[in-house]
Amino acid sequence: MDDSRRHPETTVLVVDDAAASRYAMGAVLRRAGHRVVPVASAGEALVELDVRLRAGTLPDVALVDVGLPDMTGFELCRRVKAQPPMAALPVVHFSAAALTPGDRCRGLNAGGDAYLTMPAEPEEIRAVVRAAVRGARRHTGAESLVRRMTLLSEATVAVQAARCARELADAAAEGAARLTGAPAVAFVIGADGELYRGTSRDRSVLALPDATAHAAVARLITRLAEGRTGTRCTTVPAPLWPAGFFRPGAEDDARLVVAQTRSDRTPVCLATPVSRVPGADPADEALLARLAQNAALAAEPLLMYQVERHVALTLQHSFLPRPEKLRLPGLEIVVRYVPASRQTEIGGDFYAALRTDGGMLTAVGDVAGHSLEAATVMVEIRHALRAYCVEDSDPRVLAARLDRMLQHHHPDVTATVCLVLADPDSGRVRIANAGHIPPLVVRAGGGAGYVAASGPLLGLGLDRPPPTELVLRPADRLLMVTDGLIETRGTDLAVSLAHLRTAAAGAPPGVAPLCDTLLDCFAHDREDDIAMLALRLADHADQGLSGGSGRRK
Repeated sequence: MDDSRRHPETTVLVVDDAAASRYAMGAVLRRAGHRVVPVASAGEALVELDVRLRAGTLPDVALVDVGLPDMTGFELCRRVKAQPPMAALPVVHFSAAALTPGDRCRGLNAGGDAYLTMPAEPEEIRAVVRAAVRGARRHTGAESLVRRMTLLSEATVAVQAARCARELADAAAEGAARLTGAPAVAFVIGADGELYRGTSRDRSVLALPDATAHAAVARLITRLAEGRTGTRCTTVPAPLWPAGFFRPGAEDDARLVVAQTRSDRTPVCLATPVSRVPGADPADEALLARLAQNAALAAEPLLMYQVERHVALTLQHSFLPRPEKLRLPGLEIVVRYVPASRQTEIGGDFYAALRTDGGMLTAVGDVAGHSLEAATVMVEIRHALRAYCVEDSDPRVLAARLDRMLQHHHPDVTATVCLVLADPDSGRVRIANAGHIPPLVVRAGGGAGYVAASGPLLGLGLDRPPPTELVLRPADRLLMVTDGLIETRGTDLAVSLAHLRTAAAGAPPGVAPLCDTLLDCFAHDREDDIAMLALRLADHADQGLSGGSGRRK
């Protein structure tokens, strides 16, 4: 096979101050099928290389005369190799003058790849050029593969770190875009057929196709994945692929890579425009297939996590009393429960409101841990409290009995609870606190303060101080919360408590607005569950529960 067919895209820069020599060298190379760019000096060569670097059309090899008029060919080589974008350009020195071995070593030390003694046979010139280009392409190909494998590794880490299917789709799309240099879209189809879409950062989400186009894509991916495992690559022509996914309003053929680990599992699809994907390179397709497969593997447990989380939350809600069952004469009570944003397991946060002979008993507590055991103990505490308060409603007595119950049945478990016994007629309140955040009283005239009520955790068997007593005025509000509302890793709890007090003091009147204001301020992306109960003495016109289901999730 001749050189013209071996290297149809090879461009050779010839740097020689002798016009006749440039012509002769160019003729030999052109007959071999190479494109020739002749220049007469080192300065012209640097300018030409700079222009081509900006245009992305660097030559494949440079043939440089050693004895140039403005600088030696060795110095030109050194300057070229010192620029990272041009460091991989192979340089072949040549000279008609007799040079010592030391001079040739200077050329190699400057970064030269080979040396020709002129005059040379045409076949030798062609062979040296072929060898230099072949070595450079191998080196460049290896660097490119390393770079793309690094991009694949980074994309896989991002996919595996996703916290939800939508984040996973975004990470997969961004990884596909970086691998191909083109806009990319990723789709994940859940078990119920729900479509999660992610786009690369260079694609605005403001002008994406409508729901009809997304439904069409979901059907197409489902058909491609049906009954298949592994990865499948296919091209979808523009008439069958909705316009606008890659560029606003534009129609593009789409290259799809669909991955599915099992026929009944989650399919993941990576889509890129054919016009900008180097489809002739099988390595690009292989890397996209690997990324799609990695995304499919990560999507399975993530979507299963979402299903399990839904089941867990449904079970947890069934453990807590319904708001409509908290209607208590003489008090207006609001409860809120918000599950942790990143927690699959069932937590131990709870609230309760019970009518007793001594008044209205309310409680908010938290069993240590996030597990089915924590939820089970939470239910036992609630039922025990309900039974104990029939005989004695004194908060200190109830805390002591709950403490003994935990020691006897769950010696390795601890819990916090705040118990409040309120007399709706007099406004007299008695509080026993077992290691919990103390209640916050928001006064009718403005300002808020924590009640000085403290005591040891439940489950430790320690003595308990007498209840703390206070009197609520008709418009005062008493707030009880679990630490999931305000506890932030790296922030001192005292600081968080101060922020809560300030926000509560500025909340609108009423117990429901108080709870909703605090949730709006603090309940975003929490790592723990939030239980909240607020109460105030009720007017005769609005006795009972107010807003009990508003923010409960």
